[in-house]
Amino acid sequence: MDLLLGVVDVFLHVDLYLNQMVVFLGPWVYVMLFMIIFSETGFVVTPFLPGDSLLFACGALAALDGSPLSVHFLFALLITAAILGNTANYSIGYWVGPRVFHSEKSWLFNKTYLLRTQKFYARHGGKTIIITRFLPILRTFAPFVAGIGKMTYKRFTAYNALGGISWVASFLYAGFYLGNIPSVKRNFHIIIAIIIIISVMPAVVQFIQLRREHRKAC
Repeated sequence: MDLLLGVVDVFLHVDLYLNQMVVFLGPWVYVMLFMIIFSETGFVVTPFLPGDSLLFACGALAALDGSPLSVHFLFALLITAAILGNTANYSIGYWVGPRVFHSEKSWLFNKTYLLRTQKFYARHGGKTIIITRFLPILRTFAPFVAGIGKMTYKRFTAYNALGGISWVASFLYAGFYLGNIPSVKRNFHIIIAIIIIISVMPAVVQFIQLRREHRKAC
């Protein structure tokens, strides 16, 4: 329970923690930010790391007078982290898929699921990679599943770059231009909470729809 509360606190007060890290780490904070964004998109086991809210907070902090952070350097750095993270996740899925989904009798790792995934990503993989960039948790799983589904590397790379640039630019520069407006600054924690809720909402709606469809089918 304490761990969960700690994670929620980091999400809602990411600006405070970021300020502390900038003071404590100095220029090394760039390395920390790179690793967070890389890990949040690069490993299936780390979807809980802050993404949207962290980008917004970075932009807001970079806009302050005398800030040690450069928004344009952050833009280049975090785009690189996002693209490389997705690429690593895709590579893991590409390598793991055939070795795990080989049985036709397994209820969880059935080869049929692998074939369905391959068909789905052949038809809808591109837009899935872009759209899920803006959906926490799903953006962590999408490249992994794309690798399992054997989406071609060339096609994945193109959509991965487009999605990564769009995602980082949207939240980073939104924070830079809006984060220090007095009304936004006074209610920064509320803005961060709203960003998190809006980001998660599509996934929640989709989950509810799937549950309803499953109940009707039963």
